[in-house]
Amino acid sequence: MFDIRYIRENPDAFDAGLARRGLAPRAGEILAIDEEARKYTVVLNEMQEKRNAASKLIGQAKAKGDDAEFNRLREEVESIKSQMPVAEDIQKKKQDEIRDILSTIPNIPAEDVPEGEDEAANVEIRKWGEPKRLNDAKEHFDLGEALGQMDFETAAKMSGSRFVLLKGQLARLERAIASFMLDLHTGEFGYTECNPPLLVKDDALYGTGQLPKFTEDLFKTTGEHWLIPTAEVSLTNIVNGDILTEEELPLRFTAWTPCFRSEAGSAGRDTRGMIRLHQFSKVELVSITTPDQSKDEHERMTGAAEEVLKRLDLPFRTMVLSTGDMGFGAQKTYDIEVWLPGQGQYREISSCSNCGDFQARRMNTRYRVAGEKKKINPVHTLNGSGLAVGRTLVAIMENYQEADGSVAVPDALKPYMGGVEKIEALK
Repeated sequence: MFDIRYIRENPDAFDAGLARRGLAPRAGEILAIDEEARKYTVVLNEMQEKRNAASKLIGQAKAKGDDAEFNRLREEVESIKSQMPVAEDIQKKKQDEIRDILSTIPNIPAEDVPEGEDEAANVEIRKWGEPKRLNDAKEHFDLGEALGQMDFETAAKMSGSRFVLLKGQLARLERAIASFMLDLHTGEFGYTECNPPLLVKDDALYGTGQLPKFTEDLFKTTGEHWLIPTAEVSLTNIVNGDILTEEELPLRFTAWTPCFRSEAGSAGRDTRGMIRLHQFSKVELVSITTPDQSKDEHERMTGAAEEVLKRLDLPFRTMVLSTGDMGFGAQKTYDIEVWLPGQGQYREISSCSNCGDFQARRMNTRYRVAGEKKKINPVHTLNGSGLAVGRTLVAIMENYQEADGSVAVPDALKPYMGGVEKIEALK
C-alpha cells in the first residue's frame, strides 16, 4: 500500500517505479479521484462550520423571542444535517475507490534492483560450494520411491495430485531438518520461535498483500478463514495495528509451519516430486525494523538462510531478482538457489525480501521515533525462507545419494537422527 501523500508529491516518481515493473502509469487516475474526495472534505468542513454557526444563533434567537428567526435557523440546521450524510457517502466511496486501486498495485522496486521482464534478468551476486557432478545422478522422487519412503500414489488416493506421503527415516529426516533450522535461527541469529495460527482471516492476508490480488492462489475454508500460504502471514501480523517503540526494534520471529498453496498457474510445471506441492513445510523468518535498519537486516536475514546450506554442505548461489521477477510486496528480493545434481541445475530454496513500509501501511503498524514523542512512522517488514524444508530434503537426497540408492545423512543432522547415518530402503 502507498501513502497517497507520496503520490501527490511525487507522481512522476511513482509512475516511473511502476514502469520499472512493466506497468502503465496510474498517478493521474489516482490523483483525479483523490481530488474529488478532497473536494468533499472541503464541502463537509464548510457544512460543519455553517451548522455550528447556525446552532449558536438559534440560542440567541430564542433568547430574543424571535420565533421567525429561530424557525428559519432550525430549518437551516436540519437541512445541513440531511445533506451531510450524502456528502460523507460520496467522499467515502471515492476514498474506498482509491484504496481498492492501491491495494492491487505492487511495491516500487528499490533503485539498485536490476531491470528486466522476468527471471532471465536476475543477477548472480555470489556462489558457494562446488556443484556436485554425479554419475547417473537420480532425482529425489526416484530415490525416495526406491527407498519405499516417498509415496505419491497413496497421497493421491487421499488428496489428489501435488501431495506426498513421507514414511520412515525420510519423514524423520524432514523433521530433523526443520529442528536444525529452528535451533540455528534461534540460537545463533536471535529469532524468537513462534507456533502461530495456520488459519487466518481476510485482514491478515490483506495486511501482507496476498488479498485481494492473489485470491486464486489461496485455499479458503467454508467459514471465514484461509489456510496460510506461508508463515510470513501469521508472523508479520503479530504486530498488526501496533505502535511500537524504536528501542524494541528490530523484532525477529521464526516458525516451522505447514504451508498451503493452490499453485494456480503452475499447470505442467514440476508435476513430479516435491518441488511444487499444495502442502509443504517451511521455516520462515520475519523481521520488523525501522527504515534505517531494513537494508542491513535484509543482508543479515539472507546470510542466516545461506548459513543453513553451508552447515549442510549444499552448494548454492544467491541471486538478486529483477524488477519483472519480484514478488508483489517486495522492494528487493534475494533468491537462494541450491544445486540439485539429479536435475543438473540450481533451484530456488529461499526468497528473502525487504518490503519497506508496503505491508506496514496495509497493517497500520508504526513505531514512535526515539526522542520525538509525537513522531510516529510506519515500520519496515522483511520476510524470508530459512529454508523451505521439503526442498531442503530434496537437495540433501540428491546431493548425498550413494551409488546403491541410499542417502547419507549430513553431519549437521546426525544429532537429530538418533544415530542414523544412512537412509536405506525399508525391509
